[in-house]
Amino acid sequence: MATIGFIPHPNRPNAVNLAIATAAWVAAQGHQAPVFSDDEFTDVDAPNDWDPAQREMARGLDLAVSLGGDGTMLRVVDLVSPYGVPLLGVNVGHMGFLTEVCPEELPQALTQFLTGAYRIEERLTLAVEIRPKPGGGPVRTTTALNDAVLQRTSSGHTVRLAVSLNGTPFLTYTADSMIVTTPTGSTAYNLSARGPIASPRARVLVMTPVAAHMLFDRSLVLAEDEDITFEVMGDLRVELVVDGQSAACLTAGDVVHCRAGDHNARFIEFGGRDFHHVLKQKFGSPER
Repeated sequence: MATIGFIPHPNRPNAVNLAIATAAWVAAQGHQAPVFSDDEFTDVDAPNDWDPAQREMARGLDLAVSLGGDGTMLRVVDLVSPYGVPLLGVNVGHMGFLTEVCPEELPQALTQFLTGAYRIEERLTLAVEIRPKPGGGPVRTTTALNDAVLQRTSSGHTVRLAVSLNGTPFLTYTADSMIVTTPTGSTAYNLSARGPIASPRARVLVMTPVAAHMLFDRSLVLAEDEDITFEVMGDLRVELVVDGQSAACLTAGDVVHCRAGDHNARFIEFGGRDFHHVLKQKFGSPER
């Protein structure tokens, strides 16, 4: 008997209805199929807001099914990746870079999972540690699948960040923002900033400055065992955004440390999707 958890975007009725209907179908076959319902989300737009009961429920899953778009997937990764639970994404959203199947394909996908006809792709995650200046509060760590962005809080200003690589001072950047991305997140904000696209199977971190006010404005591609430290310089506030959600407002002396995450995200795949084909399809590029 398997335990398959369904986690829909709570503000999309079609996602919630699909979760409930599919969970009933799974339960009728003798498996456990909990649905994470609306009232179990304290704030759908807040990162890492899962309470202990939700995390305990996630610990016992054999499979997590995310129903929504890529944003829903990002939240579910945070919930289940510490426990090694594989994740199947159902695209009830728009772009769907991360999702594996569409709603009408879900029953067949679950049948394949239950019969073992699937594979798991491991994806690198990003650990983001917030270290406030002395007296500024406790150290906090959050996990990202896509990226961490240090950005200006008002137009007409820049961020000034002293960057160290592997503990060694590198450069002080003045820019509109600074992105640290995983390969999975390289097709998000990093792509808009003309950063490199990395295969999701790669084990690298990419640092991309956005509109740098300096001659050196190129992206850096770092190995997974390398790390990046940012110290906020100057009088202007800096917002830290992790996977699209505000994580902290930083001032001079605050530090953000980025490194490869302790746990991989584990995605269920059935062999029908190719990253390079999806990339062309999402951007409307013609076949040769």
